[in-house]
Amino acid sequence: MNSSASLSGQTAIVTGASRGIGRAIAISLSEAGAEVVVNYANSPEKAEEVVQIINSSGGKSYAIQANVADETAVEGLIKTVLERSGHIDILINNAGITRDGLLMRMKTEEWRAVIDLNLTGVFLCTRAVSRSMLKQRKGRIINVTSVVGLMGNAGQANYAAAKAGVIGLTKSSAKEFASRGITVNAVAPGFITTDMTKGLEADQILSNIPLGTFGTPEQVAGAVLFLASSPSSGYMTGQVLQVDGGMVMS
Repeated sequence: MNSSASLSGQTAIVTGASRGIGRAIAISLSEAGAEVVVNYANSPEKAEEVVQIINSSGGKSYAIQANVADETAVEGLIKTVLERSGHIDILINNAGITRDGLLMRMKTEEWRAVIDLNLTGVFLCTRAVSRSMLKQRKGRIINVTSVVGLMGNAGQANYAAAKAGVIGLTKSSAKEFASRGITVNAVAPGFITTDMTKGLEADQILSNIPLGTFGTPEQVAGAVLFLASSPSSGYMTGQVLQVDGGMVMS
């Protein structure tokens, strides 16, 4: 267990936790002592693999399938976790997809698919979990956005718009929930070595990263763990932590 950030006795939901950044976050939170709900949409085998990694290491975890872009599925996810675990202390809104293409050629369904999952999904999960968090007067909500939401990116108008929206949603919900002891923050990864970044022009991208390398899912998970932990980040809300090797400096 990560003794510097104890989450013992807490329950965390990680959306899109079957692979990549979500997987690393789930494992990191479990190492700090949290019971972790591994949410997935389409990869039951990958999700169960994460659960087995956690449980075989002495942690507690179980998987629940739910498409976070679907309101009914999200309500069911939160209801099931509350029935099974009794409380939800941490929500990590990580699930996301890309449907890249130049704006002039982008199909409307490609726009909607990304907005529905990457932005509306964060809204639906936050709204659904807020009821129980407001009652218990405590909670941590951490949204995984992207530096693309801060700087834009050619060929990713839908993704950039969704991720910029997540930042606005983070700040607004942080202001609404602060009086009840709930913090809402975001982590903005840069280029991280995952399935989503395979096939990119690495040399061109690396020339724009001061640290000169792609990040790892575990480095993003470290920032999430910090924001999920109390009291270390207890006085932070409405903030965006960039984990990008210095790519975007403001």
